[in-house]
Amino acid sequence: MTHAGTVVDLFCGAGGLSEGFRQAGFQVLAGCDFDDTAGKTFAATHPEATFIGGRIQDVTVAHLLRVTGLKPGQLDVLVGGPPCQGYSVYNHQRGVDDPRAGLFREYLRIVKGLKPRWLVMENVAGLTSIADGGIIREIKEGMKSLGYEVDFKILKAEEYGVPQERRRIFFIANRIGAPILFPSPTHGKDLKPLVTIWDAIGDLPPVENGGKEVLQKYAAAPQNPYQAQLRGNRKTAPNHSAPKLGGINLERMKHIPAGGSWRDIPFDLLPEGMKRAKRSDHTKRYGRPRKTDLSCTILTKCDVHWGAYIHPEQDRAITVREAARLQSFPDSFEFIGSRTEQYVQVGNAVPPLLGKAVAEKLLEIDSSLVKDKAVA
Repeated sequence: MTHAGTVVDLFCGAGGLSEGFRQAGFQVLAGCDFDDTAGKTFAATHPEATFIGGRIQDVTVAHLLRVTGLKPGQLDVLVGGPPCQGYSVYNHQRGVDDPRAGLFREYLRIVKGLKPRWLVMENVAGLTSIADGGIIREIKEGMKSLGYEVDFKILKAEEYGVPQERRRIFFIANRIGAPILFPSPTHGKDLKPLVTIWDAIGDLPPVENGGKEVLQKYAAAPQNPYQAQLRGNRKTAPNHSAPKLGGINLERMKHIPAGGSWRDIPFDLLPEGMKRAKRSDHTKRYGRPRKTDLSCTILTKCDVHWGAYIHPEQDRAITVREAARLQSFPDSFEFIGSRTEQYVQVGNAVPPLLGKAVAEKLLEIDSSLVKDKAVA
């Protein structure tokens, strides 16, 4: 690459993967997504890029070439995460019958026309167990049939500075004869310490259950490099208001200590369906994590009934901004839409710091190729 490189993001959502590549120095040229509200967030946070809405099946290679000003073979990286609802282990009707499960074929259609140097496809780790690995094989065979060498690996977000337990599969491919390498972990045993929940959100001002969003100044100066990095030059944190929980949920929370869960709720206060459950089941429901914990996986609904989404100190659910912090989004990245739509955008996103680690690895490989050619 003669510069940091150009990127087009298919299935971009709000733009988490794009944001990671941008932080690594890439120029984001365009993003495509069916979700118009997520597209508004992408457009607002990526003013340098063109957003293309509508079904991916209707996005033509000719249109992408026109809006990017490129010719086939000139794009450096095509990234994308085909919607994973058809695959996810959190989807109880998991399988290949869901039409969303075949959208990776649209990604390959666009690869064929754009002929980018590099491909990066991200998806849920559960992809490996679908149809005895059949989806994995089809993706690899599809990329190879287009002239790409490809490999895949499951990456753990917390090993790249994201304060969250999140597993995602990454396919990396290229048509330039370069080695396929994945970023080495930067956080963990014998490395930098893992970033905890409180490292991520401890400086955000307290908010009330169900309170209206009011831009508030930060509760304190940055307490660590992570907070300083995500705050940047901002004085206030957007998207920081908590959904209103009913009185019964507030009463339940009073009984849940840090590190506790639904098992700490008195039997007579449990939801009817949970009264029949074994106390060893549903371990993260109504969870209140410790400050020193990693967050559980941020989903599209930070619903206390389904996971450990109670604030470590306050009797409320985490806010969109807190979820975004746990996903490693900078505070300058403001989400558009209703609060429900904002949670969906955050939960569907690739953590920017994970995307950045992958992007920097591609730059490192390309830099080595340039040096090797110079020596030769």
